[in-house]
Amino acid sequence: MSLIDIKNLIKTYETGDSSFNALDDVSLSVERGEFVAIMGTSGSGKSTFMNTLGCLDKPTSGSYYLDGTDILSLSADKLSEIRNLKLGFVFQGFNLIPRTSALENVEMPMIYKGIPASERIEKARHALKIVGLEHREHHLPNQMSGGQQQRVAIARAIVNDAPIILADEPTGNLDTKTSIEVMEFFVSLNEKAGKTIILVTHEPDIAQYSKRIVRFKDGKIVSDKPREEAFAV
Repeated sequence: MSLIDIKNLIKTYETGDSSFNALDDVSLSVERGEFVAIMGTSGSGKSTFMNTLGCLDKPTSGSYYLDGTDILSLSADKLSEIRNLKLGFVFQGFNLIPRTSALENVEMPMIYKGIPASERIEKARHALKIVGLEHREHHLPNQMSGGQQQRVAIARAIVNDAPIILADEPTGNLDTKTSIEVMEFFVSLNEKAGKTIILVTHEPDIAQYSKRIVRFKDGKIVSDKPREEAFAV
């Protein structure tokens, strides 16, 4: 079975007397070590799909297996455990705790995992070193640039050694130069550390860093191609 195996997902929202499918019979498999970009305009279903992948939202129907586990059968506590063990999250807005240092922000997922403080600090420092921020461990988010904050967020995403990184518009608040630096970190994590990366973006130049492009429209997957074919003229 694939690392991620999704079949016939439907997510229906009720709006007054009517309803609509934010996800409409979506099926997708992702193998271990892939780097997939999810693209689509606003309202295409890509964010709903990402929330489902991240075990943050349950679909109305369909099936979702993550590393062999039937996600849709799990309790809220078990879903939280899966998120902590299997998934690392990187968001557009960084989602760092404002009055907490870079080191302490990176420690957060390990606190939920119950890892002792001395081990947490050691692992958090190692994660910050991977993203080139070992010299910023005591800085607060407002003392760092946007690119540095996003690198702290990446360190937080990888500190538990989760096999999958979900990145939702991770360069949306960054300038071009910094975006390139951040995307190069993702490429390195994919190619050197073997992380499976699923990235939501509306920017073709950012999607070019992936190896596979999946396009959503009106809640459906309308295209699923290797990067070279997806951007072929």
